[in-house]
Amino acid sequence: MKKLFRFACVGSFGFVIDVSLFFLLLHHTGVGPFAARGLAIAAATMIAWLLNRRFTFGASKRAIVVEGFRYGSVGSIAALVNFGLYSGLLLAMPALNPYAALIIASLSATALSYIGYGRFVFR
Repeated sequence: MKKLFRFACVGSFGFVIDVSLFFLLLHHTGVGPFAARGLAIAAATMIAWLLNRRFTFGASKRAIVVEGFRYGSVGSIAALVNFGLYSGLLLAMPALNPYAALIIASLSATALSYIGYGRFVFR
């Protein structure tokens, strides 16, 4: 339970980074909602790796490059699920607020991330 709680805390922080960067890119640059989402997911994933490595799971016994590759692999799959759901929601429902789509998509990718990181990266 302790790992799940820590993962939720790190994930919440990552989510704040994700939403904040998405907001900044969307409203203060010429980047559209799809590019902004992709960049925000990438940044949040990198920050979450560092925090999960430190606070949630601890460093694995693998070299940091191998651990980073494994984390990136799981993170990429979760990001594709996240971005795919986000994009699908916006394309299917153009009137949907991008922030609502972001929240729905992020929550959907969370369980996949926890299982993948716990079993494939930090085990």
